[in-house]
Amino acid sequence: MGASTLLVFAAKRLQGKVALITGGTSGIGRATAQLFANHGARVVVADIQDKHFPSLSDQTSPNETISFVHCDVTNEAQVKNAVDSVMDKYGKLDIMFSNAGITGDTGPTIMDTDLQGIKSVFDVNVYGAFMCAKYAARAMVPAKSGSIIFTASSVSVVTAFSSHAYKASKHALVGLTKGLCVELGGNGIRVNCISPHGVYTPLVASTMQLSKEKADKLISETGNLNGVILEENDVAESALFLGSDESRYVNGLNLVVDGGYSTTNPALVDAFKKIMSNDTTNYN
Repeated sequence: MGASTLLVFAAKRLQGKVALITGGTSGIGRATAQLFANHGARVVVADIQDKHFPSLSDQTSPNETISFVHCDVTNEAQVKNAVDSVMDKYGKLDIMFSNAGITGDTGPTIMDTDLQGIKSVFDVNVYGAFMCAKYAARAMVPAKSGSIIFTASSVSVVTAFSSHAYKASKHALVGLTKGLCVELGGNGIRVNCISPHGVYTPLVASTMQLSKEKADKLISETGNLNGVILEENDVAESALFLGSDESRYVNGLNLVVDGGYSTTNPALVDAFKKIMSNDTTNYN
């Protein structure tokens, strides 16, 4: 075996693993499906956007590295079917990436918030994640191993431009992560979540109604880490780490991928600069 072959083999960080990714035909889920497949995993994408799968499948090798199952995570029977499909096809489930999510209406104040709008967000973001964890656990507990990953958000750490329902749902995912890591850790199953800062995905595009160029500029200028634009693949790399054996002792972590945004409040510095730039007093 030559040196180049060894390097290729070493790079396959998910070789032999089987992963199920919800919300996997676009955005972060799509990028993760491609990355997982590139690292040797057999990936099953679960989504309601059936029409988007062929373009994803065309970008992979023809040996069914990535396959598809229709799944609405708000429907428990469909979540169960997605997991059962993976087990029937591969006989195991190593990684459950519960990534499907919606933002909800970013406009209303709490006084104008519609109850049905709150329920819609929680149905997908929270209850859907519960069902994904439930059926993943049933598949993983007998094997005494596995990795469950949720997509949370940096709004689980610091408030930002998003609906109250969305913020609350992402906080709930962090709580679910911590509770499940204790329960399932006894069975060798790790449970973690990823909290990315603003990433230009189709979901964000429809919410912000900005071009990628303008959205990236906004996120960059309000961020903390200069010179870097957070991309879908950056979040996928975090999922790769949490799904691989490299994180075999990482459990209950909210992995915040925000360039340090949530660690600082620039209000004082901004106010100081504003006051100083407007101060025309002559102290001489």
